[in-house]
Amino acid sequence: MTNEEIEFHALKLLEQNPKMSQRELSAELGVSLGKTHYVVKALIDMGWVKLGNFRRSDNKLGYAYLLTPKGIAEKAAITVRFLARKQTEYAKLREEIEQLKAEVGGQALGAEGR
Repeated sequence: MTNEEIEFHALKLLEQNPKMSQRELSAELGVSLGKTHYVVKALIDMGWVKLGNFRRSDNKLGYAYLLTPKGIAEKAAITVRFLARKQTEYAKLREEIEQLKAEVGGQALGAEGR
């Protein structure tokens, strides 16, 4: 997964659940806790996410990761790029599948004629 894909998925997850811990985010993203910390810090430094406080039931302060207007706009831009890249991958994969089907079909026909 590229950094942009990790950022995209992190933004998406944090938008859905702002109170998600970095450990939970790490598990959802499938990357190390250290990498998750680096990504979250980068998102905050870029101004895409801001850190807010909330009270947990055990009277300790927790954090909420809130997407900023800039973060929401960037998530939309990343979504467009991500979708274009996935559509290109899909088209290439579909073409490869058709080629493989043709090869298998040609071999099957060749074997039957023996």
